[in-house]
Amino acid sequence: MAQGFFITFEGGEGAGKSTQIEWLAQRLRHLGRAVVVTREPGGSPGAEAVRHVLLSGAAEPFGPKVEAMLFAAARADHVDTVIRPGVDAGKVVLCDRYLDSSRVYQGMTGGLDADFMRELETTAVDGMLPDLTLVLDLDPKLGLTRANQRRGSNQADRFEKEALAIHRDRRKGFLSIAEAEPERCVVIDASKDVELTSELIWGALEERLPSLTKRQERRSDV
Repeated sequence: MAQGFFITFEGGEGAGKSTQIEWLAQRLRHLGRAVVVTREPGGSPGAEAVRHVLLSGAAEPFGPKVEAMLFAAARADHVDTVIRPGVDAGKVVLCDRYLDSSRVYQGMTGGLDADFMRELETTAVDGMLPDLTLVLDLDPKLGLTRANQRRGSNQADRFEKEALAIHRDRRKGFLSIAEAEPERCVVIDASKDVELTSELIWGALEERLPSLTKRQERRSDV
């Protein structure tokens, strides 16, 4: 059985995480890797139901602590039903947001106690930590412009609608995590075009997870 990997993509709104995940998934599948593409909040049926509550803003009146608990509940289900089984089966799990988003959104800019956040995180992930985290870094003003263009006439979600100053603080939060955990995190300049950003990501994989970028015997994807 091929070795499984868990790779997370983090960053602010409009950084291009979903697009880059799809590009990377296609490239890995071409090498014969079985790939699982997933996201947070969501990724499993139970977690997707919680996603709607969170992004619609329905939980916002209850405050950041309740939101953090809902994120943790969704994450626990996601880990148990999608992420851990995928990695254990030798697949590459690519996840759009994970624990660092909670650290930044609910912890650093949500004002929640660090000990409380650590306890939630420990319970939710149950030891399922990423092999690599790619932090897509982008000026928040540009990111919000991209997000607005992508969204079109649809309403901004619970987090996109917040003030530019908060988005700038979140950028600082992601960069501070990457600086504190350089063995896990790689910062990617997401201001480049899609193709160049994709190459920067592939270069990070070749450096950090060289066995992942080698051709494997082709298997069925999920």
